[in-house]
Amino acid sequence: MKLNYPCRTAEHGVARRQFLRGVAAGAAAIAGGYGLCNPAAFGETLRSQQKRIVVFNMHGGLSQLESWDPKPGVDTGGPFLAIPTSVPGIHISELLPLTAQQMHHLCLLRGVNTSEDDHGKGAYLMMTGRRQTPAGEFPQLGAVAAKTLSPEDSGLPGHIVITPGGGGGRGNDSAWLGPKFSSVQLGNGNPPPNTVRPENLSEQSDAARQDFRRRVTERFLNRRRTAVTEAFAYSYEQADKLMRQRDVFDVTKEPASETERYGQHDLGRHCLLARRLLENGISFVQVSHSNYDTHNENFNFHIEQMGEFDRAFSTFVADLANRGMLDSTLIVVLSEFGRTPNVNLYYGRDHWSRAWSVCTAGCRMPRGAVFGATNERGTEVVEGQVDHGNLFHTYLQSVGVDSTGNFNIDGREMPIADPSSKPIEGLLT
Repeated sequence: MKLNYPCRTAEHGVARRQFLRGVAAGAAAIAGGYGLCNPAAFGETLRSQQKRIVVFNMHGGLSQLESWDPKPGVDTGGPFLAIPTSVPGIHISELLPLTAQQMHHLCLLRGVNTSEDDHGKGAYLMMTGRRQTPAGEFPQLGAVAAKTLSPEDSGLPGHIVITPGGGGGRGNDSAWLGPKFSSVQLGNGNPPPNTVRPENLSEQSDAARQDFRRRVTERFLNRRRTAVTEAFAYSYEQADKLMRQRDVFDVTKEPASETERYGQHDLGRHCLLARRLLENGISFVQVSHSNYDTHNENFNFHIEQMGEFDRAFSTFVADLANRGMLDSTLIVVLSEFGRTPNVNLYYGRDHWSRAWSVCTAGCRMPRGAVFGATNERGTEVVEGQVDHGNLFHTYLQSVGVDSTGNFNIDGREMPIADPSSKPIEGLLT
């Protein structure tokens, strides 16, 4: 499918000119000696160019027919209409009227075929770009992003997962990259637990404790330095830095008007928190919305769930665009699979991975575009077929990571992404 890349649009032209002006200004400053005299300003420029990824994980299997690839008027299409968007010729479900107004920022991938209808296996392959194997585990996208995109001197974790419930903690999703890049989970969007200094412990006493711990740790590491001991030392240091910046995770610091714009529900609050985290330099944030496993009452359920998602997501996309963050932030809306075109006797849709959709935006993704297509009943991909491996490569390439490269793990070369796969050809700008 032919894509109208944003470099030919007025909007992208402005962004490109601003970038070139910034490069010219930076070169002039360095030529005049200011690059060395003003490292703070130079560091701020580097931080503004840092790439980030945010994933909206629609747990259970979002129906592509009630979202990104509606098929009204056919026996598999369901009761909802397709509505026009801000891009002429592109239509999405009427359940997403606010998101339709942001279509000029989005790129819909309608030709996804992962051939995996199991929840656990489907979620694994979408987050790792590989199929599960008894031979070992692979790091998830967030761990890879934290490893490749997070600044070395960052005091904040690079891999955050905002969960609908739970009490927080660390995830087990970084495999051989090590615990340093595992997710920090924010249960129900709350700040990490146990990150407030006890009231009866003064700041001076706490500083003395931390100094003593560092001296003991360094003495121990000088004799018995291993990957495990270094991980423990890193965890303590990261916890100390995180406690000093705990307000970054506190969405109540945002004005009430912001909460109202995103929606008075958990997803709205979590999306606002995601924006706050990205603004503070965190490299990867995952927001979860569940449960889309609609074997029963698929249509009633999507009315409710899409209503929450539409407002929160459209506001999030608009905010990143208005703040100039969309060129440096990749947005991905995914599930473990889609839903069946056929409607079952319980007015539900079952698991369907042969023809479904992923929504993307930002970085090198084309804007206001559709890539791939399904047939008129939505039962199979007829153009631009891609799978989990293609998607994983493409996400990384979009944020400037060479997905065909390797990590050096204890002297062993480990492929960043599945070496048997490749990025989506002809997609990235």
